[in-house]
Order: sequence, then structure tokens, then C-alpha cells
Amino acid sequence: MTQKIYTRTGDKGKTSLIGGTKVPKSHIRIESYGTIDELNSFIGLLSDQVAALPIKTLPDSHFGNSLTMTVSDLLKEIQDRLFTIGASLACDPGKDARMKIPDLKEEDIGLLERMIDFMSEELPPMKSFILPGGHVALSTAHIARCVCRRAERLCVGMQESDLYIEPLVIKYLNRLSDYLFVLARWLGFLMHIPEIPWKPRT
Repeated sequence: MTQKIYTRTGDKGKTSLIGGTKVPKSHIRIESYGTIDELNSFIGLLSDQVAALPIKTLPDSHFGNSLTMTVSDLLKEIQDRLFTIGASLACDPGKDARMKIPDLKEEDIGLLERMIDFMSEELPPMKSFILPGGHVALSTAHIARCVCRRAERLCVGMQESDLYIEPLVIKYLNRLSDYLFVLARWLGFLMHIPEIPWKPRT
């Protein structure tokens, strides 16, 4: 017999954290990891779109190993880190979880920073604010960036409400939003898509 996807346990507007504590589905902790899930879905969409583009592989030196990676490969690595963040946010910090939750590491942030630096070196300097658009992959990267910023704001809200959150989570999300912004510019640069400058009305 196949396992049913629905459990009916959340029909009264509550859900359980890892550890068993029940909280309202409107709780900021639930909103935080739900937004991480939304971000992960957009990263998956972006990865699928980028996989169809003629984009070069990324340099080995930026990964600290002998493997070559495509942008889609790196985005899948980011998706894995987002699952780690989601699991961390879903834990009740006051209880011991029975399952082992993977850790986020400083090296994960370092990888994003190295890729930001690599792409930035190839890009022309920005002379104005730019509007999202020009190609569906660029626009998707910007949507992911915006969702990432929202996730970061929610996590900061948790911190300000004295709810425990691993400090590396906020740091990673901050750097990831920067990465997604630079990635959108870099993809456009590689595809020779002109940036759309914002020209405010005067």
C-alpha cells in the first residue's frame, strides 16, 4: 500500500517542528523555512533554464578541487545547502532532534564569495541601477534574489525576536542574494544581452 501524502494533522492550522513541538503555521519560524523552500524551487527553475544555455564550465581553482562544474552544478549545490538551512530552521532549538541535521559551513559562504569575485572580474562596471529582464534565465535569477532577500529578512526577524537561529544561516543568505544578482549580470554578459538601465523620470 502506498503512503498517502496527506496526513490531516495540519487541518487546524498547526504543524510540528523537528522535535515534536506544535506551532501555528503562521509562526515566523514556519514562514522562514517556507520561504527557503520557495527560494529552493526558484533555484531549481533557474538551474533548468541555465542548463539549456551555452555557458562555459567554471574554473577548478574556484572550487578548491580538481572537479569541473557548470553553473547548473553549482546551483544544485546551493539547493542542497538550502535544504540544510530549511532543516535547521525547522528544528525546535529547545529539544534534541532524533535525526542528524547537516551543518552549514564557512566554506559554503567562501565558495559563493569566490564565484562572485570570478564573475565580477569579467563584468563591466555598473553605471546605473538595472531592471530585471532581457532573458527568462536572467529574470528568474532576479526573482530568486528577491525571495532570498525576503528569507534573509525573516531570519533576521527571528533573531530580533530572540528565537534561535544559526548565525551562518543569515550570512549565507546575504551572500547568496549577492551571488544571484551577479549571476544574472554574468549570464547576460555571456549571452551578449544588453542590460536594461533604470532611467528615472525627471
